[in-house]
Amino acid sequence: MEQDARRRLEDLLDREIESARSLAATLAAEKTALTGDSPKAVEDNAAEKIRILQAIEKLEAERRALCDSPDELNLAATVAERWRSLMELIAGCRTANEVNGHIIHVRQHQIRQLIDIVRGGPAITYGPQGKTFAKALRALARA
Repeated sequence: MEQDARRRLEDLLDREIESARSLAATLAAEKTALTGDSPKAVEDNAAEKIRILQAIEKLEAERRALCDSPDELNLAATVAERWRSLMELIAGCRTANEVNGHIIHVRQHQIRQLIDIVRGGPAITYGPQGKTFAKALRALARA
């Protein structure tokens, strides 16, 4: 029975690793889309990321249920190696997701500045000492 449980755990970890690799690839594609000019690509990558995260959560729940079973699992070196690989992949995905979040934040800030300029609001500029100040501009368009 222990051998069967270990095989099931190894299989779950392999599927989680594959999902984490897919997530890493999707995050890389999302980063490219975020720096591009296609809102549809950003939307598609975000939807794929959510789908993969849901699959990972499901696999995680299966793994926890298997590990919480009354049978004592003797984690072999192969299982431990799979676990380390999974944790490294997930850590890389977390970092990539944080970078993508930063890109989104920067883009939102840029868009807010552009909207302010179009509306005729004060533009933020830098003085000789590097301090920011608002400088009034004419509106580019009036409705």
